[in-house]
Amino acid sequence: MSDVKQTIQDFYRVAQGRDFTRDFQLRVLDITDRGVSVLTQDDLVYANVANLPERAVTAVAVPYMGLQFNVPGAATYPGSAAYPITFYADGEHIIRSVFERWSQLVFDDATSTGDYRLFDTSRITLVQLNQQMNVTREYVLHGVFPVSVGALQYDMKGNGQVVSFTATLAYQFWRRRLLQR
Repeated sequence: MSDVKQTIQDFYRVAQGRDFTRDFQLRVLDITDRGVSVLTQDDLVYANVANLPERAVTAVAVPYMGLQFNVPGAATYPGSAAYPITFYADGEHIIRSVFERWSQLVFDDATSTGDYRLFDTSRITLVQLNQQMNVTREYVLHGVFPVSVGALQYDMKGNGQVVSFTATLAYQFWRRRLLQR
């Protein structure tokens, strides 16, 4: 007889106690450029798809006596060069215009000038929510700047679907803060 307790009753008991996270329990709380909010809370309601960022530790191979040992190396942030957030396009095109302007401040192709500095006060704040919609964790992405402003796709024979676009940003690293267990 196995000592492993992974029966359907165990699954049900644990699932009742912990529940599951749902795909709507993440919010983009704030996007700032140099400490100034890029979008208001009303604008951020239009953010409809985002992901928690990744973090990885590089395995460094150290050969010794014909064996290959893996030791931990530096942290990396996969996807940090292209972090997408999808927004519903508002009727007055405010949100997309904000990203267009910010993108031109980073690099203006008309004058071949821009502001290439990294600002730690340029951030994205994401929050995870529990079943009561209370914040449980906060993730802050540091050194944020836009890398692309996605297209708006229209269809003249469409049936009135809401149009979305993706703003892709880059960041340097992120930090997590646990707000409750």
